[in-house]
Amino acid sequence: MHRRYWIYLSLFSLTVINYIDRVALSIASSQISKEFSLTPVMLGYLFSSFLWLYFLALIPMGLLVDKFGTRCLNAWGIGFWSLATALTALTGGFFSLLATRLFMGLGESTSYPAGGRVLREWAPASERGIATSIFHAGSLLGPAIGALGLGWVVTTYGWRVAFVLAASTGFIWLAAWLIWFRQPEDATWLRAEERDHILKSRDSEATSNRVAPERLGFATLIRSKTIWAIAFAHGCAVYATYLFLTWMPSYLQAEKGMSAARSGLYTALPYAGAALLGVVVGLFSDRYLRAKPMASGHRRRVVAFCLLMSSLILLIPLVNELWLVMLLLTLSLAGCTSAVASNISLVNDLLPSKQDSGTAIAIISTGGNLFGLIAPIATGYVVSTTHSYHAGFVITGVLVLAAAAVTLSLTKRPVAANERIGDVRFTKNA
Repeated sequence: MHRRYWIYLSLFSLTVINYIDRVALSIASSQISKEFSLTPVMLGYLFSSFLWLYFLALIPMGLLVDKFGTRCLNAWGIGFWSLATALTALTGGFFSLLATRLFMGLGESTSYPAGGRVLREWAPASERGIATSIFHAGSLLGPAIGALGLGWVVTTYGWRVAFVLAASTGFIWLAAWLIWFRQPEDATWLRAEERDHILKSRDSEATSNRVAPERLGFATLIRSKTIWAIAFAHGCAVYATYLFLTWMPSYLQAEKGMSAARSGLYTALPYAGAALLGVVVGLFSDRYLRAKPMASGHRRRVVAFCLLMSSLILLIPLVNELWLVMLLLTLSLAGCTSAVASNISLVNDLLPSKQDSGTAIAIISTGGNLFGLIAPIATGYVVSTTHSYHAGFVITGVLVLAAAAVTLSLTKRPVAANERIGDVRFTKNA
């Protein structure tokens, strides 16, 4: 195995831990809501709350990643959010829970800007799809592991113990990261020939006769219609992702009459299946794009395909058989999460310089998480009003269909210094 794959696996484990901590509240929601007398609307706000500071901090964290580097920011982030997760075990009501979720979100805001920048530094352009899919697969296996492991811990030992165990894994990862991670130029454990291959091929597709290799900066990125289109599509995919992440266990318990432990198993199955499908999508996307100039936005077709797969959520209200519901949940979840991963790769394809990667991914993640912030709250109101989850599934399906249309029509060009919203000018030869 190429040694750079250890970097991809370290990012995978980072995302696993990230999402175990995110899903912990959903898994423990039945016990917590009974203990603190929480309504569905209050739960919706708690599910959403970690995104509030996460959303506000993404662009500042992206700028910090591009200024101070990935080693420092990833270390700070996981240390801070693991501490917040541990403190959740000491909470005594709605407002203290809210505070720990807010601080957890602040820490987690480093992960995707820093992880995306690591991939731009370490992954050759020709394997960017599979590398990003491995990284993002942690967002699927994390909830699966959390649903099974934390579901059992919550049932057996109580929800407070579950949060302590979830936090401890983050501190272990932090120690390993500080000891081991370096840039490819400085990693003494990397073979010389592999280092040369990474350094020669990581930028070639984005810079070959298309756009100047100089850093564009935040002001140029925020005015790019390509970035805005990707951010919108990212938002719709993230909306679907957070519908699953925050409400799937409650849906299975309320609509299918499952216990917390059984719903944990049935929550884990779609996540495990979607994780495998996501890696397959990443692998085949690299093969599909192998002979194509990726800086021309050909990956947008992969993103659109993934979004169309996610729209299968529209069929869930029409079926009753549990196996068919689980199949549709798996395929839809695989679609929206693969779209998120492919969007990150698409951004890196269209950027001329890796020095903009953290900031650009932070911008699209900010757009994405604005939608993600809304999803748990909107679904809470839908459930309270209709006493059903079906309308929430329909809203999600319509959004991902709109995202597919935007992706196909508005992400065809590389990000360029003279590209502007509402302007048809692009870099010469683009």
